[in-house]
Amino acid sequence: MHIRFDVPADPAYPGRVAAALSSVRLRKYRYVGAVLVAVGAIGFAVSRGFAWGDQISPLCMSMVMGGLLSMLYPTWVRWRAQRRSSRYAVEGAYDITDDNIMMRSGSESGGIAWDGVTQVRNTPDFWIVYVGRMPATVIPRHLMSAEDAETLRAHMADRGLLLPR
Repeated sequence: MHIRFDVPADPAYPGRVAAALSSVRLRKYRYVGAVLVAVGAIGFAVSRGFAWGDQISPLCMSMVMGGLLSMLYPTWVRWRAQRRSSRYAVEGAYDITDDNIMMRSGSESGGIAWDGVTQVRNTPDFWIVYVGRMPATVIPRHLMSAEDAETLRAHMADRGLLLPR
């Protein structure tokens, strides 16, 4: 297998990459926020029926507000990353073989050996490549030909790396 494709200097592309990578890392904040909102709302409702409710209400409202802010945090981080990353738009390329994934962006280049990849997650626009538990890079499917995308998908599935969304 040998797949090669170019990445144009599109100002929106780095923002989409940043959004894909940050959504993976920041998903836990939404879950923590939802739990805080739920516990705070239940505590607030329960405390209204008791004499000590006036003392507990500020704590419950703080939990609800903290939960809401925690749920909004990933959205803010993604927006900020997309806004800041547009100035990093440079031409690049991917060169994917049976042994490794080589990436070039501007004058920088780097690679990841398939032996070091632990999993690959499927998103609507990208395959997110993990080394260990951390997302290391993305492979943009929309920039590949359909045949190359299917060849790469089959290669990753054969190696047991491809996980569903």
